[in-house]
Amino acid sequence: MALQKTTTNASGLTATDAYHRVENVSLASKTEITFSVRSYASTDMPFFAENFYSCAYDLSGSNPIQQAYEHLKTLPEFAGAADV
Repeated sequence: MALQKTTTNASGLTATDAYHRVENVSLASKTEITFSVRSYASTDMPFFAENFYSCAYDLSGSNPIQQAYEHLKTLPEFAGAADV
C-alpha cells in the first residue's frame, strides 16, 4: 500500500505522481505510533524525501500501518492522494 500524489521536496524537486510509503512504524505508547513517510519518484529509484509523523493509535483498530495511512489522508499535504 502507498499513496500517490505529485509533490515537491524541500530542495524544490517536483515528482509527478510520486509514490509515498509509510515505513519504520513504531509504537510510541499504547495510544500513539510514530512513522516515516518516504517519497519516491518511481518505485525502482531511491527515495528523494523523508518526513516523520505521529498519530493516535487504536489497539482495537486496524493494523498500525493502515492507521498511519488513514492519518496521512487527513493532512493537507496528502489531500487528494490516491491509494496505490
